[in-house]
Amino acid sequence: MAFRTRNSSAAALSTPKAIFENTRVGRQDLQELWPHQESVLTAWTDKHQDASDVAIELPTGAGKTLIAGLIGEFERSVRGRRVTYLCPTKQLARQCHAQLLSYGLPAVLLIGPVAQWNSADRARYSSASAIAVSVGSHVFNSNPALVDSQYMIVDDAHAADSYVSNPWSINLERKETAYHEVLRVLKDSFDPLVLGRLQQDTAAGQFASDVYLASPVGVMSAAAALEQALKAAQGETEINTDAVYALKMLEGHLGQCLVFASYRSLQIRPFIPPTHAHTAFDSPKQRLYMSATLGEGGELERSFGRTKISRIPTPPEWAKRGTGRRFFMFPELTTDFARDKTDLAAWIVALTKQVGRSVVLTPDRRTGEDFEEWVGDSLSIVHAKDIEDNVSSFTSQQDAALVLTNRYDGLDLPDDDCRLVVIDGLPSRGDLQERFLVGSLGALDVLQERIRSRIVQGAGRATRNEDDYAAVLMLGDDLSSFCTRLDVRNAMRAELNAEVSFGLENSLGIDSDEMKDNFNAFLAQGDMWAEVESDLADRRDEATVVHPPGTAQLSAASKDEVAASQAAWQGDWGRALEHARKVVDSLTGGRAPQRYASFWNYLAACWSLVLAEKRQDAGLRETSMDYYRACRSSGRGTLWMSYLHAPADHDFETGTPAEDVDAVDEVAAANILQSFTQVARPNSFANEIARIRSQLLATEATPYEEALVHLGVLAGAESDGNHGASSAPDASWIFSTNSWVGWEAKSESLPEGELGAKDVRQAGSHLRYIASSRGESAPSDSVVFLVTSQKRVHPSARAIAEDHVYLVTPQQVLEVFDAHTKAWHALRARGSNVITTTDVLNALKDANALPSLWIPKLRKNPVKQ
Repeated sequence: MAFRTRNSSAAALSTPKAIFENTRVGRQDLQELWPHQESVLTAWTDKHQDASDVAIELPTGAGKTLIAGLIGEFERSVRGRRVTYLCPTKQLARQCHAQLLSYGLPAVLLIGPVAQWNSADRARYSSASAIAVSVGSHVFNSNPALVDSQYMIVDDAHAADSYVSNPWSINLERKETAYHEVLRVLKDSFDPLVLGRLQQDTAAGQFASDVYLASPVGVMSAAAALEQALKAAQGETEINTDAVYALKMLEGHLGQCLVFASYRSLQIRPFIPPTHAHTAFDSPKQRLYMSATLGEGGELERSFGRTKISRIPTPPEWAKRGTGRRFFMFPELTTDFARDKTDLAAWIVALTKQVGRSVVLTPDRRTGEDFEEWVGDSLSIVHAKDIEDNVSSFTSQQDAALVLTNRYDGLDLPDDDCRLVVIDGLPSRGDLQERFLVGSLGALDVLQERIRSRIVQGAGRATRNEDDYAAVLMLGDDLSSFCTRLDVRNAMRAELNAEVSFGLENSLGIDSDEMKDNFNAFLAQGDMWAEVESDLADRRDEATVVHPPGTAQLSAASKDEVAASQAAWQGDWGRALEHARKVVDSLTGGRAPQRYASFWNYLAACWSLVLAEKRQDAGLRETSMDYYRACRSSGRGTLWMSYLHAPADHDFETGTPAEDVDAVDEVAAANILQSFTQVARPNSFANEIARIRSQLLATEATPYEEALVHLGVLAGAESDGNHGASSAPDASWIFSTNSWVGWEAKSESLPEGELGAKDVRQAGSHLRYIASSRGESAPSDSVVFLVTSQKRVHPSARAIAEDHVYLVTPQQVLEVFDAHTKAWHALRARGSNVITTTDVLNALKDANALPSLWIPKLRKNPVKQ
């Protein structure tokens, strides 16, 4: 036998690139590094190797496993550090382990039950003799197995938000006794109406899926009782095992958590996971995040609880490249399925049987169950647990559907393994916190990055190399509506932007038979599809990535969001409030997302109130009231704001002066008072009113749009027209930062006509157009009114309609005009020299012309419904 001796040359390898060149010696199977791989490794070596947190963005197929492996091997062999390489699933861990070995890099696989780990492999990791490839749950755990890592690589970091927060999340189902015990303990932390609904025997309508936030003040006050109730439930085995482990992590910190409740479940968790207090994750010298989609809005920092993560972006030569080809299809936008979905299930089953297998990605369990019930016994159904070790239980079958819930990454199905991906529903319904932010608060801006990444990653599950191809079926009105938004598509990488845009255009205006013909042409990859490739190449070359409005503000706020959450976790309310102030500053004005700002104003109000009580500081109490007023102002029109009346928040209600006048009405009155003398001139007012009314009674487009602009002035808005820009709203009414009203007028439409998807899509973009023109974010309570005489709306138009677009008739617009005319006549009778803001408010009120009255009246018919 021969003794093993140390390779003395290894210590001289000073860079990851040098390690690779040394590994290649004598091997014909390893190609040279690609130029983009060299540039990324050079960037890390020259600028980032001593940072605590670094993220590298590389799309699928760009060789990110090799790059991460070389950096890890440099840390292990040169710096002598214990290196862990974390993957989201066991299957990917096995795949990653095999790849590292194929590159000649020493690695061991540590997955599954810790008691069954190979002791020799574990020793090789502990002695820094090999990289340990594992899964995230072995670090993010109440009892982490990999607690002594000195260098950590997190693969597919964009998909880590759920397993990172999981150790600090108590999730209780309604069927568990603990659910009802939590409601009992926190009864003063919910609006009484909400509490009554949560406690009733049956859920009704929309309420069944709504998510509510408990008052943080109430949760802090009841923290001890809450912990006691949960421990009692644990003793009686009336709480699930995952919640028991999470309770260990949250013990002594329940007062620093947020509590979200729906009729079916509730969740207790810190807003941002306190990874700074988790040694297994916080102690490594560097954490390296590998991702195909990093984003720019601070999503990565919030997910991992880090104040700053340095970034190495996608090399320019890969910016417009893709991996494989995807053909996006929106069957519910076709002319027949848009009207009647009865045969849609059979149509999808036929497509699946044609290709043999499909993967179905759903945002929640209910959607997955609905899909399974939908297709019945037509397909063999495979679930996540069936492919935990490998995917052969799926790929070995024909006529099979792999149905996965809230899992858009961590799965490779290349080539003939799968040619069809089904994304069923907008991927925005992860945990209750996420559902609250999107649904109840309406802060889609802050999660758009995450949602977009899930769509991108989900669509790519079956295209894993440059020659691969797969069709992608997009189901659900919310998903269709999201993808029609130009700001969403423009934020995607150029290749995907081209594919989604092409898919939308080739779904609208055709029937399902034509779509199936196109599907067959795509699968054939023949001459017909070759023509499409040319078009897609042109679209890709024309596309430019544009980050959505508010991205810069969200990015700037993220470091203070994390710092505030860290301070709150430690009970340092003073420091938490300082950082919350900076968050609010970053989210104030400009393009900042106002609804998300409302949420942070509320947290700041709660924290300052707690601090005021602790210090007996009257000034801090007033500070709290200021934050609360700002919260209500920027959160206008949200579901959350409608139920912000918990008894625990009584101090906010009593400390806030009675506001008899709505802020939008105040703006309108002030603007009318300012413009009154000029508009109400004796020699022209009557003729001007008659002219505007005649234009509103007519149908010609240009005069009608002009009349809408003049009506905006009468309504007390800063009013403007489209100035010939085809994508601009026909009229924009700006009520300061409180509310905007956009108008899309189809005055020439006929009652027997049908409103189409193009007009609805254009109307949906108007608020974003105004926001871009003004360089600021649209207030939360903003709307677009689409004026038309058409009695019918094409189902595809409803499918892509956004929530803020409403149908109104020309007669309704005329009624708004007449109301304002009545108010102006009353004011003119008083005389321009003596009227006050109060007089204007009274006149508008008497005529039912206050914005707070007529806007809700016009918001009765959302296009989406």
